[in-house]
Amino acid sequence: MARFLVLWRRSLTIWPTDPAEKSKLIQKMGVAIDNSIKKGEIKEHGHFLDGNSGYTIWEAEATDIFRNLSMTWPYYEYEVHEIIPYEKSGEILRAVFKIPAEAAKK
Repeated sequence: MARFLVLWRRSLTIWPTDPAEKSKLIQKMGVAIDNSIKKGEIKEHGHFLDGNSGYTIWEAEATDIFRNLSMTWPYYEYEVHEIIPYEKSGEILRAVFKIPAEAAKK
């Protein structure tokens, strides 16, 4: 299962201005996050100090993340990055840079 870092930001132009509506929307989003945490899809979720953006670390299939994020459109904008674990990226980089290093010795 892949891990993804999702940076999110509220689309402030679409958010309700009525405090009661805003509260309902925030509660609805909280339930969705809680459910994904219980399922084990969300490993970590947090807010940045501006109060309108944050991050989520998902461990799920890309299609499941796509489905979940699509349900919150247009209230949020997302930047999604797949995380390659250090061990795997290190293995790949060592192999990639080994070829030019060996060629330079000849």
